[in-house]
Amino acid sequence: MSVFKNENGRPVLLAMVKAIQANKQYLGDVDGLIGDGDHGMNMNKGFTMYGEQLGDEETTFSDGLFDLGTVLLNKIGGSMGPIYGTIFMEMSDTADDAEEITVEKFGEMLQAGLDGLYGIVDARPGDKTLVDTLYPACECIKAAAAEGKDFAAALEEMKEKAEAGKESTKDLAAKYGRAARLGERSRGVLDAGATSCCIILQAMADGIKEVLE
Repeated sequence: MSVFKNENGRPVLLAMVKAIQANKQYLGDVDGLIGDGDHGMNMNKGFTMYGEQLGDEETTFSDGLFDLGTVLLNKIGGSMGPIYGTIFMEMSDTADDAEEITVEKFGEMLQAGLDGLYGIVDARPGDKTLVDTLYPACECIKAAAAEGKDFAAALEEMKEKAEAGKESTKDLAAKYGRAARLGERSRGVLDAGATSCCIILQAMADGIKEVLE
């Protein structure tokens, strides 16, 4: 079974930073359709600040997630700072000081992030939020672990599930956030948080695949 060493966190985290930076305008455009349009700017600000803070230093995956979460929690505006901050910090706590991260451990990390999110928001699958991306990705990895699937194959499947989850928000009516005031008129547009979550999870998956052993 493939694993990746926790100490090889830097390239995975930088892949996430670069993915958000590359999609700053896209996220802003998506958010602008039913939100206030600042999601791309805020996310780019937080991830760029983390990248600058990291500099040339090495980091474990778990420490890097905690540091990224701390930056997002404290430095960016809107609801997404606390949301992503909580997800990443809970994932970090679950990884703890593990030397190796297996597909099982990664599933536990995603579940911890989801549970942490559930502790601060009422949204659940079907409510047109990033939960619609994170939940199926989490379930996919947990199922892969239970079935003994290869880590790389599980990550590819997770990318597909995250994409499908993101796309599912287009047909949903928003119940939370600024878009909720539009009700049924919010249908037909992707949720910005679900979109950024998909970008992050896919970049994380690609980064991990590069350092699998």
